[in-house]
Amino acid sequence: MKTRDRILHTTLELFNECGEPNVTTLQIADELDISPGNLYYHFKNKTEILSELFEWYEKEIGEILDVPETSLDIEDQWLFLHLVFEVIARYRFLYQDLVNVMSRHERLAGKFKRVIAKKTNASRQICQNLAQQGVLKATPKEVDALCKSIVLTATYWISFSTVIDGEQSDDTLNQGVYQVMTLVLPYLREEERAILREMGEAYL
Repeated sequence: MKTRDRILHTTLELFNECGEPNVTTLQIADELDISPGNLYYHFKNKTEILSELFEWYEKEIGEILDVPETSLDIEDQWLFLHLVFEVIARYRFLYQDLVNVMSRHERLAGKFKRVIAKKTNASRQICQNLAQQGVLKATPKEVDALCKSIVLTATYWISFSTVIDGEQSDDTLNQGVYQVMTLVLPYLREEERAILREMGEAYL
């Protein structure tokens, strides 16, 4: 692996483990066993590393949020949420201290707002698709509120679970997906409710 890529992967691990504000370029260089000068040859400062990592995140999450315009079912929504939570877990440093990170990096804050908007639009498209099939029973206002609740829960689940459990695991991801799906549960037909309950029992 090239040094530049090693820097990015190692920094991502350190950010996730220690929190982005607590990691310095000297720590990154030390972890890689390279000189600070070697690191600065590839990146002028930590902000440049953070910006590139955010580009990775934005690309990965963007590919998932491009929801296909086809008929979806409850299993599809579950898979969609699972993939979203996997990306969130890979870049959890963004979510663990979201307000702090975004307040110190205004350019990233604007980009993250666009990601939030894409999450909301993707959730709305899925819910509207289910409503058109008669699977989900909700008014347009209820759908709008439901989608915002879905995005809110997904965005702050990492912070919430860190406070409660103190660490992240596969169970954290699975519980997050299930927590979001329970928001949808009251609006589903009884048949889909039963499917969702069965999936939850097998998943957790």
